[in-house]
Order: sequence, then structure tokens, then C-alpha cells
Amino acid sequence: MAKVKLDYMSLSMRAEGSDDMVRELSGRFLDMADKYAAPGFYFPALPPSVFEDGCRDPEELNTGDMKPLTTPKEVAPGADWDVVAIYDDAGIPSIMHRFRRMSNKELFGGSDKPHPAFIIGGEVYDEIYISVYPNVMINGKPYSLPFQKPAENITLDDFSKACFSKGEGWHPMTAAEWGFLANLSLKLGTLPHGNTDYGAWHGDHKEHGQKAPNSNRTLTGTGPETWTHDHTKTGVHDLCGNIWEVLAGLRIKNGVLMVAANNDAALPETDLTQCGDDWKLLTDDKGAPVYVSASGSEIVFTTDNDEAGGVGSSEWGKVKTECKSEMLKEYALFAGEEEAYCYIDATEGEYIPLRGGNWNNGESAGVFNLNLNNPRSNSWTNNGGRSALHHKNIFVRRDSTPDMGAVIYGSQSVCGSKGIRFRSGQHDRKKYVLPRKRKRYARRGGIEGRNAKRNKHDSKCVECDLRV
Repeated sequence: MAKVKLDYMSLSMRAEGSDDMVRELSGRFLDMADKYAAPGFYFPALPPSVFEDGCRDPEELNTGDMKPLTTPKEVAPGADWDVVAIYDDAGIPSIMHRFRRMSNKELFGGSDKPHPAFIIGGEVYDEIYISVYPNVMINGKPYSLPFQKPAENITLDDFSKACFSKGEGWHPMTAAEWGFLANLSLKLGTLPHGNTDYGAWHGDHKEHGQKAPNSNRTLTGTGPETWTHDHTKTGVHDLCGNIWEVLAGLRIKNGVLMVAANNDAALPETDLTQCGDDWKLLTDDKGAPVYVSASGSEIVFTTDNDEAGGVGSSEWGKVKTECKSEMLKEYALFAGEEEAYCYIDATEGEYIPLRGGNWNNGESAGVFNLNLNNPRSNSWTNNGGRSALHHKNIFVRRDSTPDMGAVIYGSQSVCGSKGIRFRSGQHDRKKYVLPRKRKRYARRGGIEGRNAKRNKHDSKCVECDLRV
């Protein structure tokens, strides 16, 4: 048995198990790090591998002067196996954050119903996965990867199509999911900071990220812990500032707010085109539609149709709500951040949401920031987005438990799909070298030699009772 911890910048991998399994997972981690390395980072040099006293070190792994492997701290609030890498149909990983189901009562003192982010196609899901980072585009598909310049110039429809193309369960982040994260951050008292002032946070320029070349935008995940939804290394990064993010499942049309049912925007078959049949009215607690009246710096959420119309922008702290609506709470359409701004066009026509703010928005940016005054054809240079995933029947290999670190994921129907669990950690420049030979053969079923074949019966699927 062996234990290993591999660090690369803000990511690290923990694994415990047989020598062969540890070597294979180490090779996979290094392959990913090598492929998506930060600019100017040299490989195969990596920070150290760490083994606990009493465990046999795998052959050719140099431990050097290392400290014993310590037990990981409790995962971030609202999360279980908080950070994972999940591969799509193209075989490319995305770093995702797993969130467990919460009720409106748990989030903001609402009813006992599950938050709509966890209700998809009439089914209640136990978990959802949200991109840790704003996405980058690779071969026409979006991916959540660190140290990348976020994708820009995207439209909602094009981005949605790209997300759905990644495979079953993949989708563009929805308004319901953003609402969940905003409410969770507010509940935890960890409203995220971010790039709101030319690469730094406007409230304290000591908080800054690494700028992308020839840009005021920062590379994904390069900001401090306060730039995540829960102020931990394992949190969701860059929800405040940097780039506006497009969301599916919310719009204002002719002055009335509309949403997809619960989180049905996560389903490719849901018709959310401009004239689509699956739009539902956002209502107050009595079932009355919620309209918006806007004029200059005055914005009012109301159930009075006669007041609807106009264009306005205001700090959320000055927005008036003349109705009681749990749905407005669910979608974070309230003053969760007093200084964050709300921009709304309630005139004739359809307008879709951007959230979070831009790199130069200062105090008006934030996870509650709402820009609801752009047509769906909008493709500004500062428009980005992130993918999310819902899936049933995720399994964990028996030879690697959540407490141990590295975890293989898949589904009952496709047990060959794989991912690796990562835990965020600080970058350590101590040198660690895994021989290229071993790394090269990792995907071929082991590191013992070119002709070695993988034993497909070395682990067992917990959920479906199949051997993988």
C-alpha cells in the first residue's frame, strides 16, 4: 500500500491504495497538469510526492525530505468530495465542484422544498456539479481549467449548444444554479471578492490575480481564497467581476420575468428559444406574475402589470420589491449585496441575464450583480460562461474512498467514464519528478511496461455492482 500527494499550483491530488493504482492515478494527474500547465511552467518538474510513515514508497518516486501525509481538513460547507475532475465525451477533464442538495429553508429561511437547482425534469437530484472556473473553449467545447484566459465573445445559444455537446448531463450554468451559489455565499457570510479593478479587487489591491497577456482579465483561479464562493481554496472561483457570465433559464420579456421550470434549463430538450413553449412566469407566493417597473435609478418588482416597463439601473439596496416571492429569493433577485448593481430593460422585447460583473465594475460587481438588459444575440468581448453537470448513478471505486483522496467516477450505463478527485492546495516549488516513461504508460493500464494490460477486475462499482 502507498499514499501520495501531488501538487500543481492550486491543485493537488491525494491517493491511497495499491502501488499500481497510485502510480496510474499519479500519471493521470501529471498528464492533465502537463497538458494544461500555466504559461512558462516547466515539466516534468512537480512539487513533492508525500508518503505517510509506514507506507511503502512506490518504486522510483523520490520522497526526499518530506513531512508525513496529514489527514485532510473538513471539506467546504455545502460540499462533499468538494473538487473533482470529470471527463466529457471528448476525454478532456473539467475541474468541478460538487454540491449536495439543500432546501430553501436551509439556504434563506424559505419553505422546505428543495432549491430548484436540484429539481431537473421533475426529479429531485441529490447533487449537482458546477465548474470551479469560468470556462475556456477547446475544440468548440467548454472546460473548467485553472490558469486559463476565460472564453469571451459568446452568445447564450451558442454556448448552450457547446455545453450540451459534451455529453449526458452537461449543460450551461443556469440561473437557478447561480441563484443557489449566491444564496449559499450569503448564508456562509462569504460573498466572493474578485477582479473588479483592472486585475485586483477594488476593496483591497493586495487581493489580485495573474493577468492574462495584454488584458485586464485575470487567468482563471489565480486570485486568493476570498475570490471563491466560500472563501476556501476548494470553492468556486471568479463569480465576482473579471467577465460577465451568461446564464440559461431566466429572461425578462415585455416587462414580465420568466424562468424555466425549476432547473429544466439544464435539459437540452427544454425549449427556451425566444418563442419557446417551456418558459414559465416567475410568480409571487400567491401565484401572480412578477413584473418590473424601471425608470432611471428606480427599479420596482411588482405584480401590477400597469406599472411594467422602462429601463433602469440601481444598487440592489435601493431596489423596491412590492410583493413577497420565494422565487425571487431562489434566483438571487434581491439585495443580497447592497452595493451590487441591478440593470434591467423592461421595455418591449426579450432580454437575457448576465451576472457577476466585469473587471472594471468596482463595487457594483458581485455574485448578486444582475445585467438583464441584453438581447440573446449579444456577444460582447466581456461575455463568458461556465458549464455544469447533473448525473445520476455516480460511483466511487472501492479501493479509494472519499477520506483517502483520489476517486474514480462514472455511471451505471457508462462505467468507462472516468475522473479524478483533486483537493486544492498551495503550490510548493520543491522538485518532484515522475519519470516520463511511467507517465507515458499510465493511460495504458499501468506503468510496468508498454505491453502491460489493465486488469479490469481490480475494483468494483459501488452503485451498480459491476466490476470496472
